[in-house]
Amino acid sequence: MTKGSSFPEVRRIIADSDMDGMCAAVVLKKAYPHAEVHFAHAALIRSGIIDHLIDDFTVTVDLPFHPKSGWYLDHHLTNKPTDSEQIVFASKGGTIHWDHAPSAARLAFDLFRDEFDFPHLEVIMPLVDDLDSGGISLDTFRKDGPLLQLSRTLNYNDSNYMHHLLSLFQTSTSMDQIYADEIVEERMKTARSTRLELMKIVEQQTTIVDRLAICRLEDTGYRSNGYLITAYAGENADACCIIHGYSDGEIGDKMRPPLSASFYANSFLPGGQNRYDLSKLATKYDAHGGGHANACGCRIQPPGLDSNLSGWLTMWKNRDVELSLTD
Repeated sequence: MTKGSSFPEVRRIIADSDMDGMCAAVVLKKAYPHAEVHFAHAALIRSGIIDHLIDDFTVTVDLPFHPKSGWYLDHHLTNKPTDSEQIVFASKGGTIHWDHAPSAARLAFDLFRDEFDFPHLEVIMPLVDDLDSGGISLDTFRKDGPLLQLSRTLNYNDSNYMHHLLSLFQTSTSMDQIYADEIVEERMKTARSTRLELMKIVEQQTTIVDRLAICRLEDTGYRSNGYLITAYAGENADACCIIHGYSDGEIGDKMRPPLSASFYANSFLPGGQNRYDLSKLATKYDAHGGGHANACGCRIQPPGLDSNLSGWLTMWKNRDVELSLTD
């Protein structure tokens, strides 16, 4: 950091393992070149599995709030610390940068743009914003450009690749340099072919109930974001619910994560975003669920998936009241 900076001392960076978290980590690693970087996901924070990595010299970004960290940087509405949490956090010297930005990467980028140059991030930042906040257009999705392909290569289970990509972002000055890397190029090729396979799986596993597209990917080993599901559903669905993970999965098991659900608004419809607060679905049974109104998720809770789905469908049936954005 530059001398006299008002930003806290950081020895460890813990970021989400999606493209938003990666780009935020790129910015923070530039500011703190000697800091360790760990990629995680929301369930690891909420379960306490990585508590041993979090202390006063840790910045957590694009993840749920953790009171043991020294600096919290995020943009998810359901992750925003309460007033009392903020007071306690500040009393121990903690720093909070929370803002209703389209991405955590944008928040980090804006904090440090006057201190460092990020020419390649400057180019992709609008698309990173759209990708994380559900603003990708149908035309952009169908074109499946290199950044979208790159985003699908990120994998929490593959730490070596995540850090390889982080290093490329640190040393490159253009995205073309990153795309041309031999390892990245091969991953992107796989991402393209996997997308074609997944499109067929989505067609087989998706059912539309009362304009909610439900895609059952549990126990298949496949994952998908909402764009693929809503593109398939087209004008027949206002939102989608995707079930991931394994019936016998466990938190922290990289190969067999537990059952979870993701909810996405159909951003491809005119006025498709900001019609319903889908985070109310994500927090119905899981107190640690949440995210954005248009894109969020949770873990399946007892008594089980069928019960959770039934409850969500009941809420969805009465969505103009139950999922109102005006509460």
